[in-house]
Amino acid sequence: MAFSIFGFGKKAEPAKNQVVEIPLDQIEPNRYQPRQVFDKTRIQELAQTIQEHGLLQPIILREYEPAKYEIIAGERRFRAMKLLKWEKAPSIVEKMNDHETASLALIENLQRAELSSVEEAQAYRRLMELNHLTQANLAKGMGISQSAVANKLRLLKLIKPVQNAILDGLISERHGRALLPLDADAQRKMLMRVVNEKWNVRQTEDEVAKFLGKPVPSEVEAKKEAARLAKQQASQAVVEPTPAQAKTKAKEKKPAQPKSSRKKGTHKAKKSAAPAHETISVSDPRIAINTIKDSVKMIKEGGLDADLTETTLKNSYKLTIKIAKAPDKNKRKRK
Repeated sequence: MAFSIFGFGKKAEPAKNQVVEIPLDQIEPNRYQPRQVFDKTRIQELAQTIQEHGLLQPIILREYEPAKYEIIAGERRFRAMKLLKWEKAPSIVEKMNDHETASLALIENLQRAELSSVEEAQAYRRLMELNHLTQANLAKGMGISQSAVANKLRLLKLIKPVQNAILDGLISERHGRALLPLDADAQRKMLMRVVNEKWNVRQTEDEVAKFLGKPVPSEVEAKKEAARLAKQQASQAVVEPTPAQAKTKAKEKKPAQPKSSRKKGTHKAKKSAAPAHETISVSDPRIAINTIKDSVKMIKEGGLDADLTETTLKNSYKLTIKIAKAPDKNKRKRK
């Protein structure tokens, strides 16, 4: 990370400094600590690790008054040592002013992550204010994209109750983003429904869209999916007809003979007067093939030995059906 962009850099290199023991009662948390929520369970787990393996990395402090120290980096370790009732903390003491202390504390926490999205956004804004940075400069200094910084900062446009809900883990960052288009009063009302009715993100987006009179995302997505499936089915149904199919189709288009031209009383007339057999039009050869396969299956289930072989030719499909002959009963009797 380019620390020099924040007005300091090689000036603070803890590895070159001496580790000293500082009484815990002389140490205070950093005023610029971006982390607002400390998980007690995680602190207890850290304390147990320190108890078993020792403190692997000293905390970093600065002496802002004689015998009074402020944490620059390592507040979780400090809390774990207090839980273990240590009297002194292995520390590295740096000489830093308020500006440098605040910037390094923010950067240290951003690097170590586990901040909530709101805490991260607040840290970005504080760094920009302290160092008079643009979003582009901050992004360069942090080694991330400008869009990532901008997206986090947008969360600070949410009202405090929504931000606090994200901090407390009641809703996710994506829930918060869904509420951004609403005004303060609408955000407050929608937040209560999200928490009380346990909406997921998509439900929240849908309800916000309905409130604003906009297209509902889930319905739009469903229509797109239906259109995609319809298009896919249509493309699968378009198959080049075989010559036999083309001939059959041409016959079907041949106009029927008018009734007036038929001779009454003849055998043909009586025959034609009978109900015509319904013709089923099949436009996809695969439908015909599947019908044949189903017929062969029914034959097998009926007890006959039947076999179907399918071959794909250049312009057609070749189906060969073999059905075993029934044994000759008369031949058996003669034997």
